[in-house]
Amino acid sequence: MEILGATLRVCVDDLETAVPFYERLAGGRAQRFERGGVSVAAIGCFLLMSGPESELEVLRKVAATIAVKDVEETAQVLTELGARVIAGPLATPGGRNLIALHPDGSVYEYADRRV
Repeated sequence: MEILGATLRVCVDDLETAVPFYERLAGGRAQRFERGGVSVAAIGCFLLMSGPESELEVLRKVAATIAVKDVEETAQVLTELGARVIAGPLATPGGRNLIALHPDGSVYEYADRRV
């Protein structure tokens, strides 16, 4: 399993107010999309999310998104190490992902760019 990087997940009340700050902080432009009623802006290592509280409540439980080379291989390694895959692997607009519960109780999303 190869980890390529991590993205910090930040839930914000007002995406339009938050984006300029994070664009200046990260030195780049936001890539925007919507998923499941949640508006998202990806800026550098930050993933800003804004939307209905019922959706954000679930998203807040995921500590970070970890980019990996291959989600299928990641699922196998995580399982061997005692983690539990609780969702996925699933296809997403940018590749595939899964959600895993680590033995310590932490929850992470793992994503690859393979479509």
